[in-house]
Parts: sequence; structure tokens; C-alpha cells
Amino acid sequence: MPHTDSSAAPVSPTELLRTALTVIAEYAPQAIELGQLFADAGHELALVGGPVRDAFLGRASVDLDFATSAHPEQTEELLATWGEATWDMGREFGTIGARKGAAVVEVTTYRTEAYDPDSRKPEVVYGDTLDGDLSRRDFTVNSMALRLPDLVFVDPFHGLADLAAGVLRTPATPEQSFSDDPLRMLRAARFAAQLRFDVDVDVMSAMSAMAERITIVSAERVQAELVKLMLAPEPRRGLELLVHTHLADHVLPELPALQLTIDEHHRHKDVYEHSLTVLDQAIDLETGPDGPVPGPDLVLRLAALLHDIGKPATRRMEPGGGVSFHHHEVVGAKLAGKRLKALRFDKATINAVTKLVFLHLRFHGYGEAAWSDSAVRRYVTDAGDQLQRLHRLTRADCTTRNRRKAARLSAAYDDLEERIAALAEQEELAAIRPDLDG
Repeated sequence: MPHTDSSAAPVSPTELLRTALTVIAEYAPQAIELGQLFADAGHELALVGGPVRDAFLGRASVDLDFATSAHPEQTEELLATWGEATWDMGREFGTIGARKGAAVVEVTTYRTEAYDPDSRKPEVVYGDTLDGDLSRRDFTVNSMALRLPDLVFVDPFHGLADLAAGVLRTPATPEQSFSDDPLRMLRAARFAAQLRFDVDVDVMSAMSAMAERITIVSAERVQAELVKLMLAPEPRRGLELLVHTHLADHVLPELPALQLTIDEHHRHKDVYEHSLTVLDQAIDLETGPDGPVPGPDLVLRLAALLHDIGKPATRRMEPGGGVSFHHHEVVGAKLAGKRLKALRFDKATINAVTKLVFLHLRFHGYGEAAWSDSAVRRYVTDAGDQLQRLHRLTRADCTTRNRRKAARLSAAYDDLEERIAALAEQEELAAIRPDLDG
């Protein structure tokens, strides 16, 4: 069962409304102007989805999403008179985009959709009411709207109450919602990680019962949701939800497989828990925008999550009752590459993550035997452009509760980093020292 401790106490809907009014005031003039334009032409227009939700959370959106009763050709004509540029975002789905100054908008015709049970691609049918359009959205917190130009708040599915409580529910039944679009199950995990929200029990039950349906979704769409989840403030929440509901069995099976593998030290954590803790600790070691590993860093987070996935395949019982995982870093690098390739990640990301998984154990010989300068240089050379991430992955990989051991490992890595810096300085000086003649 994923943990459900919310990081922030619930707030009242009244407090959220005050917050939203402050945020909406920033882009209200342009939204009202656009709403008046549509109203004068006899059409409805409403701000919908993420921008409304984010306003209640105190976050201004750069891109604004609108729903309208106008059809795409009418929308395009109106936006052409309002904006500096328009484009076809997806006419088959009723969406037209436009830009005016810094504001970027997407306007989509009200929709009702019919789905083929074997596909997540809908047959788009234009609707004629805002409530009908909101009913087909993924979660109640994304089913709120602001009618324009009068700024009338519309919340037919009590999304504001769910937002205040920090809960994800679906406007329709979860079974209907996930049957229509299975990707919404991954989006539940992603929003849990992004918003630090809990997922309604009925929603979790439907995710568990319908987990296999995610297999009809393309790898590219799955990857896009996983990336957003991994870059979220608290990816652990989303990952635990994926494992608990068995969605991970279909999209990232190497993760739940770690639950079967007890680590070699017989500590209280299994390798699954250890991997999630390493991920948390790696995130804590990310730097600000001017540092060597600015967060959120996808490569570091993926490497932290996957660094031990070679353990199930290399687990061996040793004489005396011990357990070993010889060469799990080699096997793990291959498995990580295979999984990331299946998820259609780009080559640069695959190569960086697999290199880190392959090298994550290299340091462990440093504290036990003195490394020569050549060995230190080889460590730096093998890490290449991943050295700063490797520093952080190696430090994050220490999850022991033995304070003395943790301090010893930290001091050893401090020493290694100091030697790397000293050798780099020596080599820079040697490179700029002029040659001496007789």
C-alpha cells in the first residue's frame, strides 16, 4: 500500500478561492478580452483544466486552456483577429492554438467522446455544454472551469472540495474513466507525485482491477507520463502507487521485481525499499540551476531508481546462509538499457543512465584499499561527463542505519573527491606551464 501522508495540511475552499483570485488577476485581462470576443460572436468560452487547478494552488500558468461552444473553423477565425499568430494544434480533436504577446492559448471545442475498447484514441464528437465537456476529463480537480467574460466559477463535480482535501477522484466512475482512456491510470500516479495528493480508494481499486488495460497505450505516451512522474517533487508517491496497483508490472516490471530480493546485509529494507530511498536521497543531492546537477535531473533519478535492478537475476545463496549479487551492476546496466529502449527514451538518456548503473559500485573498493593516482584518473575517465551525477548516486546509495559506517563511507568519498580535484588542478597547471629550454 503506498503511503498516504500528505506533505501539507488540507486547506479550506475559501482559502483556495482567495489564492485563485490573486493568480487569475494576472491573466484575467487577456482571458476576459478573449471571452468577450467569443461572446460577441455568439459563442461560450471558459478557462478549463490545469490553469484553473493551478490558480487555486497559487501557480500562474503560462499556457492557458479554454473550452468553447464554437467549432474549430469558427475558433480559428476569432483567434486570428485576436492574436499575433494562430496554428492548428489538432483540428481532428477540435483544438486551435494562438499567441498574443507572452500569452499562449489553446481553445478546444466542447467534446463528448466514444472510445473503441481496443484503443485509447477517441472518436471525437462535438458537445454543446460546458458541463458535458468537464464530465469527460480525467480527475475532478481538472474538471473545474471559469466562464468568460463574467468570471463565473463552474464546478459540477466538486473538484474544489477534492483540491482542498488533496484527493484525486474521477468525474465519472473510475471504471468508465479508465476504460475510456487507460492512460489516466498513469496520470493518477503522476498527479499523486506532482501535487502530493492521495488517490481515492475506489480509484485505486479500479487501477488494480484494470491494470492490464494500460498495455494498449503506446510506449511513447507511457514514457511521457513516467518522465513527468520522475521529475515531480515527490516521485516516490507515484512509483509506490504504480507498484501497489500492479500497473508497474506492465510499464516498469523491474521495479516490483525488487520486492522479491532481500539485500545481502539482511537489513530491515528489501531492495525495493532501498531503491526508493536512494531515489529520495539522490533528489536531495541535486543542485540549484547554477550547480553541476541542477534539479530535477531525469538521468540521476532514473539511475537511482534502477541502479539495483540486476539483483533479482544475480541473487545467489552462499554457504553459511549469506546472499550475494555478483556483477549485478553489469546485468543491471543491460536491463536498464533494455527497459529504457522499450519505453522509447532517446540514446543520450539511455547511455547516461546505463553508464551510471554500471559504475555505481566502482567506489566501494576505494575505502578498503588505497587507490593509486592512476586508479583515480581511470575512475574519472570511465565516468566521463557523468562524473558529477556518479558522485551523487554513489553517496545516495548509502542507506545504512549504522551511523559509524555511514560516516566512514562519506569520509572516504570526501577523500576521493578531494583527490580528483587535486589531480585535476595538477594537470591544469602542467598543461599551462611553459616548456623550458636550455
